[in-house]
Amino acid sequence: MSYVTVKDVQENLFLELCAGEVGIERQIHTSDISRPGLEMAGYFNYYLADRVQLLGKTELSFFANLTEVERIDRMKRLCSETTPAIIVAHEMEVPIELIEAAKSQGIPVLKSDVPTTRFSGMLTNYLSGRLAPMTAIHGVLVDVYGIGILITGKSGVGKSETALELVKRGHRLVADDLVEIRQVAKNVLIGNAPKLLEHMLEIRGVGIVDMMTLFGASAVKSDKRILIIIDLEFWDQDKIYDRLGIDEEKMKIMDSELTKLTVPVRPGRNLSVIIEVAAMDYRMKKLGVNAAEEFTKKLAAEIKVNRK
Repeated sequence: MSYVTVKDVQENLFLELCAGEVGIERQIHTSDISRPGLEMAGYFNYYLADRVQLLGKTELSFFANLTEVERIDRMKRLCSETTPAIIVAHEMEVPIELIEAAKSQGIPVLKSDVPTTRFSGMLTNYLSGRLAPMTAIHGVLVDVYGIGILITGKSGVGKSETALELVKRGHRLVADDLVEIRQVAKNVLIGNAPKLLEHMLEIRGVGIVDMMTLFGASAVKSDKRILIIIDLEFWDQDKIYDRLGIDEEKMKIMDSELTKLTVPVRPGRNLSVIIEVAAMDYRMKKLGVNAAEEFTKKLAAEIKVNRK
């Protein structure tokens, strides 16, 4: 099961650690967040203890009006064994009762100066991205004109060499050889490189090269949404390849379907230019300009005129 540690959240969202340092490596397994308003009133029947607990101005304003005995009781019950972390937002002062209860259970208490609603969105987006369903695919992911293109194909077909040429032409490398793909929403796939392979590209005969060292920080990107899949395959004379581009092929990854283009490879074909054109054509289609459909309409009209 995928998870995120509290330390990851602290470092990525720039939070201040107020108590519970011993539990900083606690694991978070769900992107859902709990705002324990009813719990502050003493109703713990349906307390979702395994979620990150977010306390804002509303919760803490109500908490301040409780008696000392009630405040101690609420925080002791809030800090359960399964609670990964408690975050105080809106730059509110962390109650001493919370600090004491968190220390006794080893639960990290973090603080943010961001307003509660905005911080809730930031935290949900971060956790959703990190905890989304994931798979890994052998291929190369590049950012071409802002379009995320996943290049697939058999070993030795020229995926890495094509990516190298694209980087030299001003585009960006995201991942080579192995692409980790997370489904953050329906038909929304985000790809990135494993930490070990980040910024690395393998060229047969040369070896592994660091693209950021060679070409600079503008030549690489940490992650990118995948919009097109281009499958490179060795040219087969007996196979009929699509020459108009009217029939759109799809490829399914997890629960998402993406546009797939099959590009045959043989000596003399400039694959990097072909991929650039594919990216620009995809963008034009999204803007409502489909050259293949326009050509088909003109051809049908011409045939109709000639028949008459």
